[in-house]
Amino acid sequence: MARHGDSDSDTHSGSGSGSVDSAGYGTTLSSTVRAGVDDALAAVDAELAARYPGEPSTRQPVHTVYVPADALASVSVGELVRDWGARATALLDQHAPDAATLADIVGRPADQLAAEVYDRVRAKLLREPVEDLRIDFEDGYGPRPDAEEDAAAVRAARLVAAAVADGTAPPYIGIRMKCMEAAVRDRGIRTLDLFLTELLSAGQGRLPDGLVLTLPKVTYTAQVGAMVRLVEDFERAAGLPEGRIGFEIQIETTQSILGADGRATVARMIDAAEGRATALHYGTFDYSASCGVGAAYQSMEHPAADHAKAVMQVAAAGTGVRLSDGSTNVIPTGDAAQVRGAWQLHHRLVRRSLERAYYQGWDMHPGHLPTRYAAVYSFYREGLAQAAARLTAYVSRSAGDVMDEPATAKALSSYLLRGLDCGAVDPEEVEKATGLDRRQLDALAGR
Repeated sequence: MARHGDSDSDTHSGSGSGSVDSAGYGTTLSSTVRAGVDDALAAVDAELAARYPGEPSTRQPVHTVYVPADALASVSVGELVRDWGARATALLDQHAPDAATLADIVGRPADQLAAEVYDRVRAKLLREPVEDLRIDFEDGYGPRPDAEEDAAAVRAARLVAAAVADGTAPPYIGIRMKCMEAAVRDRGIRTLDLFLTELLSAGQGRLPDGLVLTLPKVTYTAQVGAMVRLVEDFERAAGLPEGRIGFEIQIETTQSILGADGRATVARMIDAAEGRATALHYGTFDYSASCGVGAAYQSMEHPAADHAKAVMQVAAAGTGVRLSDGSTNVIPTGDAAQVRGAWQLHHRLVRRSLERAYYQGWDMHPGHLPTRYAAVYSFYREGLAQAAARLTAYVSRSAGDVMDEPATAKALSSYLLRGLDCGAVDPEEVEKATGLDRRQLDALAGR
């Protein structure tokens, strides 16, 4: 093997051969074999870049609120959202009028953190009670006469466009259509077409940036492919850029996790979406029922649910497809004991999801909002100091209690960015704790 200081020409030593590179170090592998490796892996490099682009740079909502389409029969989107915030605040006033009471209900210490969280929850309910609104034409709406659903789809589009125009729409908003199963396929496609057509018209040829479409009860990858064909055709006919319309895939059936051939179907569904899948949403009760779980035991924390979500998580990792946990059907209504019990359950389930890297879930009732935001805000605020210290040590390469790697620094930055996006922490306190501004955090997170 060539030694440091040998000439650039090939040298021979014993049974080996080598050369000296431009830095003066001895090497043995030929440029031919290195180029051959590059050529052999070119297709893999391209596929890795296409399939695993990493996390999107956009904000992810902490929840999705589902309302049946007829909930908007006589109110605007802004009025509905304000009503949810007002009802959530009224429940908070009645059952947890101060930080200490809410902390006691959810099992947290009545300390400074509890006070900070409580103040932020109340402010959030006033400022932005709903981050993502889904107008539901599926289970929450049910079968209706065609004329009724036609009118509701057009009205929903007009209301969404008006709310986007006047600034009262949540950051994300859209519809859940009926699924691709034969019995309701035509109805679902017509609702989608009516909604998008009217939304585009009301928006003067432009769709809202925060538009979200949800495809439920997917069982076969061909159904995802069919959705792709539909939105492709709409884009062509409407003169929209290719790829403008994406959609969420709801994981609500066993076939969406494990196919008849024994393969993990959800990964194939992401592939079948051809880059249009924006998220995977777990449907707690449909999936549990499809597994044969009794109604009394259907839950986000059932082992069947954890298995499904673990498969979803691995399939989506690195693809840019986000994850959402499901919901609880236990709502905080009735007497004080019932409200307390429902809040305790909801807070614990939201916290459990966050710890398992499910940063989004479903909320089905205004009473879920106080504990949604209480759990989310405490999750990000209580970890702020440690995350900031570790990230600062990583950036400065100084010694710390934990030696972090680039992947962990990316996760730490993403954690802080999620806290910023939902209002759990403020830009000023994050920059003071880390010495990093939003742009620098985005860069560390790979956004």
